Amino acid sequence: MPRTLILVLDSLGIGATPDASSFGDVGADTLGHIADWCAGGGTGPDRPAPGMLHIPNLCELGLGRASELATNRQAPGLSHNGPSKGRFAACAEKSFGKDTPSGHWEMAGLPVAFDWGYFGQSDNSFPSELLDALCAEADLPGTLGNKAASGTDIINELGDAHKISGKPICYTSADSVLQIAAHEETFGVERLYRVCDIARKLVDDYNIGRVIARPFLGNDGDYKRTGNRRDIATPPPGPTLLDIAANAGREVISIGKIADIFAHRGLTKKIKATGNRALFDATLAETETAPDGAIIFTNFVDFDQEYGHRRNPAGYAVALERFDRSLPKLTAKLKRDDIVVITADHGCDPTWPGNDHTREYVPFLLFGPSITGGNMGVRDSFADIGQTIASYLDLPELAHGVAADIT
Repeated sequence: MPRTLILVLDSLGIGATPDASSFGDVGADTLGHIADWCAGGGTGPDRPAPGMLHIPNLCELGLGRASELATNRQAPGLSHNGPSKGRFAACAEKSFGKDTPSGHWEMAGLPVAFDWGYFGQSDNSFPSELLDALCAEADLPGTLGNKAASGTDIINELGDAHKISGKPICYTSADSVLQIAAHEETFGVERLYRVCDIARKLVDDYNIGRVIARPFLGNDGDYKRTGNRRDIATPPPGPTLLDIAANAGREVISIGKIADIFAHRGLTKKIKATGNRALFDATLAETETAPDGAIIFTNFVDFDQEYGHRRNPAGYAVALERFDRSLPKLTAKLKRDDIVVITADHGCDPTWPGNDHTREYVPFLLFGPSITGGNMGVRDSFADIGQTIASYLDLPELAHGVAADIT
């Protein structure tokens, strides 16, 4: 019985979708603009020597051709001579938002057909009654922040005041999210998690997708977030590929933040790992031992968290090149009928104004020892990814999506 690996290169969009104007994202192109930046001689601390983006393994699998499907242009460094070794497509998103849960749930066969709630104001973002209730129920002396902000910036701005006052730092972004940051030593990680659990219940009335715990360490205005982040998401509003596979008796293995994104539903095994290298190593280890019929689902968060949101094309390029060099280690461990899907959940163009996600097509690359290459075309939903996997694994049909022909 075949196995499937789903590798989400978090935020690797491949060009603006037709509805990008509704999101202010006309012209966004995460992959293409990184390639342009490299070809233009761009350098930075993460990539001090100029040079073309070099991801030959991904291009051999069809990434450059998927990008061309989305943008009608061939970005520099993404060409591949000869037939593709994988099947490739560009997928548009049906969900109403460009957030992390919507993208993941849709690729698992469940588009989000409703509008999330948002804390839209840049300052005084949260209603006073919400913060008052949080302080009362969590026994807090108050809160700091209460605005939209970069997580790395706000802990350096308010970290000293937080340590002195004991007040956690509350902030938001363009996503449907309440983020709460606190110092691991002076406030405590477990206490932060308890505060976030209380906040999760309180924000249900506002239709907020996630509460994120953001622990950090450091002193005197020099603070760094740690790997003990926790996302507390509202559960998917219906069954996903993961639920259906688990109910069918299959092993469903989450690596990294997948478990949090799906509210720990439809999973039989959860692997905690932080950082792309550790996530890749954990994926390799599970590929060695996962039983027939299993799904291994990994989110490579650094692309988004460390480079997309921080508008760092140099770091993003280096991370892509490092991932590309690692791919042969994975393909060497595949059984004959295994398939691997490489995709993304949204864009986050590091050359785009601001630090928000961008509304883009995502790549749908599918390959394995028994798969021949080919063009799966432009597809109108991420749900086609989940439906294709369900069909290949001989699982019941999902409610949404059209399976691609991979025979």
